Amino acid sequence: MAAKVRVLIIDDSATVRQTLASVLESDPLIEVIGVASDPFVAARRIRDEIPDVITLDVEMPRMDGITFLRKLMAQHPIPVVMCSSLVEAGSETLLQALEAGAVDIVLKPKMDVAEHLLESRIRICDAVKAAASARVTGARRAPIPVPRVGRDPEKKLTADAMLPPPTGRAMARTTETIVCIGASTGGTEALRAVLEQLPPDSPGIVIVQHMPEKFTASFAKRLDSLCAVSVKEAEDGDTVLRGRVLIAPGNKHTLLERSGARYFVSVKDGPLVTRHRPSVDVLFRSAAKSAGSNAVGVIMTGMGDDGARGMNEMKQAGAFTIAQDEATSIVFGMPKEAIAMGCVDRVAPLQALAKEIIKASSR
Repeated sequence: MAAKVRVLIIDDSATVRQTLASVLESDPLIEVIGVASDPFVAARRIRDEIPDVITLDVEMPRMDGITFLRKLMAQHPIPVVMCSSLVEAGSETLLQALEAGAVDIVLKPKMDVAEHLLESRIRICDAVKAAASARVTGARRAPIPVPRVGRDPEKKLTADAMLPPPTGRAMARTTETIVCIGASTGGTEALRAVLEQLPPDSPGIVIVQHMPEKFTASFAKRLDSLCAVSVKEAEDGDTVLRGRVLIAPGNKHTLLERSGARYFVSVKDGPLVTRHRPSVDVLFRSAAKSAGSNAVGVIMTGMGDDGARGMNEMKQAGAFTIAQDEATSIVFGMPKEAIAMGCVDRVAPLQALAKEIIKASSR
């Protein structure tokens, strides 16, 4: 049997510590080795036993989570998942956490609705397992393999839950190319690195990055302030334009649609697809249907297989496809699955992705 991912929970709320421990230990591949009410208690615990992953609250007494994260990454890097009751005002702080070295951000589970708790459990457990296999700067040990065992306890829906498969009919070529990008664990900083290199007249781009709701708006604003292209959180009906990047809002699926020569996005509710909402598979399938050979698909760092089937459909529809390479991926899961399907035209390191996107868009 595969070794379990050993997790240390740091949160000042006893109720949250108990709930998180229960949520994580419901997964047969996760073991909670301890809990701590603040970073000082956690530091003493880490001296005795080093966890594979830490879940860390932001606001705590004596030392806040961001300060502890920076000290941890400087002295003894361990994969960290920030776990927060995120509100709009706090999302900028969580962006700082990603810059400081956090692998991912998840929302604390809601206890009032059973469906919300189930979805929170899926998201939290998947984030912790992804973090366990992440490359953390300065870490002294190799990434931990987290194999899949048995079947998923919940039905894993495909993009069929949101839209039918492509018909296979070729789309007529146009002068406009649409770029669709999918990313997950490690993707926030990787996307910044790519978008900062793009010129202001780049082709229109639609991105799915797995992240919580309310976080995507701040993420888009941050990128908009750093990049030559315009970046915004996607709204239903937004037109895909040259020089504009649309970020799929958290907790909503985003689809590419076409009316005549105009491309636009539809933002919709719906079930988790490949355990995510938004789902890369949903975006990529919609691009295969609406753009066909006028599209470029890019799959980047992330755990799991979301996006692989959709990229295969894009490839079959005539799109050009690109995957981030293993050496520069924080987690080489999503790109690896797409490459294994044989649907990737080009594999490139992170620093070359922007150039590859421009080259593919002008072919």
